[in-house]
Amino acid sequence: MRVLTAIAGAFLAALSLAPVASAAPDEPDMSPMIIGGSYASNFPYAARLFANGRENCSATKIAPQWILTAEHCVASSTARYTFRAGSLDQTSGGQLVTGDRVIKHPSADLALVHVTTSMSAPFSPLVNPVSVGQTVQLYGWGATCTNQPEINCQSRYLKVANTRVTSTNGRDYRGGVAISVQRVDGIAAGGDSGGPMFANGRQVGVASTSDRATRSNYTSINHTPYRNWIRTTAGV
Repeated sequence: MRVLTAIAGAFLAALSLAPVASAAPDEPDMSPMIIGGSYASNFPYAARLFANGRENCSATKIAPQWILTAEHCVASSTARYTFRAGSLDQTSGGQLVTGDRVIKHPSADLALVHVTTSMSAPFSPLVNPVSVGQTVQLYGWGATCTNQPEINCQSRYLKVANTRVTSTNGRDYRGGVAISVQRVDGIAAGGDSGGPMFANGRQVGVASTSDRATRSNYTSINHTPYRNWIRTTAGV
């Protein structure tokens, strides 16, 4: 797991992802996107995260005023976080909303952002059984290339990739419980951080780390303590 890297925002010149073994950067500046895969359709739960107006991460709306993403995507205490929620196109449509409160999980790569404006339904349905060998879907706006700076190849439209579960007891960027997957037709990359993993129509994970080639780890919201934290914080 230590060779994998966190997949947050994509804006520094070097655009290299922070090593999992080191502390999360105060202002992560690299984000993952789907390498391979295809364009998504009929996915109204997605929210594109912007930090100070710049493309940063992916996320999902889970309640009228709550968005779920990765903790390392919202690590800065000074950044202004905004979202385009409910649109497959990160440049238009949906609703533009602003975060006014960030609640970080104490030990997993999860965060909940409260927004000032109520978002329209539907909201991402949470939790479904997941087993090793199962095919699950990853969604995100992250980088589509590995041969140039990731900021140059962020996807305008939401992408989706099929992956196969290799473990339900992997580890995320902060050492939390994660669902580990290997590539089928695509994998997460810079800009996909915070985006959802779906299993049989329900969200089961949040993008945390990836090697940009064959493997990714998604923090498991099937894990009972994490599911209870979401319910207690956001009421869903």
